[in-house]
Amino acid sequence: SGSPGMKMESVLKRELNTTRLKALGFAGGGCISQGQSYETDSGRVFVKVNHKNQAKTMFDGEMASLEAILKTNTVKVPRPMKVISLSDGGSMFIMEHLDIRGLSKYMAKLGEILGDLHLHNAKHKERQQREAQTVGKGPGQSEIQYVDKFGFHTVTCCGYIPQNNDWQNDWVNFFAQQRLQFQMNLIEKEYGDREARELWSKLQLNIPAMFHGIEITPALLHGDLWGGNIGQVEDGPVIFDPAAFYGHSEYELGISGIFGGFNSAFYTAYHNKFPKAPGFEKRVKLYQLFHYLNHWNHFGTGYRGSSISIMKALVK
Repeated sequence: SGSPGMKMESVLKRELNTTRLKALGFAGGGCISQGQSYETDSGRVFVKVNHKNQAKTMFDGEMASLEAILKTNTVKVPRPMKVISLSDGGSMFIMEHLDIRGLSKYMAKLGEILGDLHLHNAKHKERQQREAQTVGKGPGQSEIQYVDKFGFHTVTCCGYIPQNNDWQNDWVNFFAQQRLQFQMNLIEKEYGDREARELWSKLQLNIPAMFHGIEITPALLHGDLWGGNIGQVEDGPVIFDPAAFYGHSEYELGISGIFGGFNSAFYTAYHNKFPKAPGFEKRVKLYQLFHYLNHWNHFGTGYRGSSISIMKALVK
């Protein structure tokens, strides 16, 4: 039956309809999946492999995320090709190979086009309103579809934990229930942490006030934009490994502030497109809380301290 590697290569040859399949030198291993680039009859591809049972859900969500971001024609992402189920219950995800380097000279450009990504849906809204005022264009005739709710049409995973993206009209409710409460339930189940539970019951009551007077138009988000998921190619910045959904644009800046990798040129360019609304700093802390809880659930209690201290700061 041959080695797992050989087996995978024959599946790849079949799925890519190629006789030539040559692994290129550099493989990239993320925290979660292994990646490898190959030379094929029709050019280079990048293949991610994961042998966990939930891999297909994870890769389907990533593929849908990349497709959604591609459609906006704003920030560059790898073009997804297909997700393939493996006989062991795992899955692989084939996408365009990009020669991605560390982000250096395109930091401000990334801030600017990330702003464009976040404004894309709002522009649809304006265009739809204009078209509605133009005689002869019925509401269903526009190719432009404004998304007026928060969520996504499929499950996406932040890490390997699936996110509940069921559509909601209200962002505060969506974020409190389908992001924070969801993570808190996992922590409760795994650790039964009393301090976390008590802080959360207080914090819940404080959340609506943080959004007082803030108008939120759903924005298409990358959803997991930390320094490890950004880079550059010859002609500009590129982002990858998304966990997309329609949410509050500020959410995107939660994780970027935790692990670094973004400089002031990035933030300046971004806020030129998206000026900070009152209460921004406090809400970004709330968005960081999600990522600390998610890391606690992925990697264990090393992230408990940060989660607890953010909750304490927010209930003051």
